Amino acid sequence: MKKVTTIFSIFLIALLCLHELVHVSSSSFLYARQVYEESSGERKLEQEQGQEHVQELHCSRERSRAARKVIEEYLMPFVERENYRLSTKCTLHPENDIFSDQEEHKIFIDRHEWQCGYCKKSFREEKFLDQHFDKRHYNLLNVSHGKCLADLCGAMHCDAVMNFRSPRSKCNLAAAARNRHLCESLADNCFPTSDGPAAGRLHELFLHQFCDAHTCSGKHKPFSRGGKDQSSFFRLAAGALILVLLPVFYLFLYLIQSDVKNRTQELRRISKAGWKTKPS
Repeated sequence: MKKVTTIFSIFLIALLCLHELVHVSSSSFLYARQVYEESSGERKLEQEQGQEHVQELHCSRERSRAARKVIEEYLMPFVERENYRLSTKCTLHPENDIFSDQEEHKIFIDRHEWQCGYCKKSFREEKFLDQHFDKRHYNLLNVSHGKCLADLCGAMHCDAVMNFRSPRSKCNLAAAARNRHLCESLADNCFPTSDGPAAGRLHELFLHQFCDAHTCSGKHKPFSRGGKDQSSFFRLAAGALILVLLPVFYLFLYLIQSDVKNRTQELRRISKAGWKTKPS
C-alpha cells in the first residue's frame, strides 16, 4: 500500500510539472505570436500610409527630375552668365521644387549604390531610394509651398531629355497652344522685362529656347540656343583642335624660316661668285 501511494504521488507531481510546462510553453508561443502580429500590423500600416502618401501627392518624380534637368542644363547656364538672380516667386526657382530637399539628400556612391542622406541607408538603384523617400521621409517633402515640376513638362520639353519617342501622330494644335501659353507665362513670371536689361535678354532667350518650338510647323526645335552639355562639348572640341593645329603651325613656321635662310645663303654665294668673276 505504501508503494502504491508513493508511485501515485510521483505520478501526480509529474502530471503537475507537465501541466506547468505546457502552460509556460503556450504562454510563450502566444506572446511571440502577439508580438509578430503587432509588428506585422505596424509594417502593414506603414505600407498603407506610404501608399496613401504616394496617392495623395500626384506628382511624378521621374518627370519632375526631367524638368529639373532641363532647367539646370538649358536655362541656368544663361541665367548665371547674366549674373541674374531668380525670384522665389518664379516657379522655376530651385526652392519651389517639391522634391528639392530629398533630391539634395541623394548620395551617389557608384553605379550600383545610392545612399539616403537622412538615415544613410544604401540602395542598389535610384528608384528604390525614391520608394524609400516616399515611405520613410514623406514628412520632409515641401508639400505646403512646393510646386510639382512635372506639371511644367509640357512647356519645358521633358520628353526630349527622357529619350521618349512617341509614335508619329498628327500634331495637336490645342495642346501646342496650351503648352506655348504656359511657356510664355513662365517667361513673364521669371523674367519680367521691367526688371532691367538682363531680365529682358533672358525673357527673349526663354521664348526662343523653349516656347518657339510649341508649333505644328516643325520649323523650330527645342533648346535652339544650346546648353551646358553643348558648350562643354564645344570647349573640348576647340581645345582638341588647338592642340592639333599648334604643332602644325610651328612646323609650317619652321619650314618657312628654313627656306628663307637657305635662299639667303644661296643669294650670298651667287653674289660672291659674281664679284670673283668680274674683269679688272
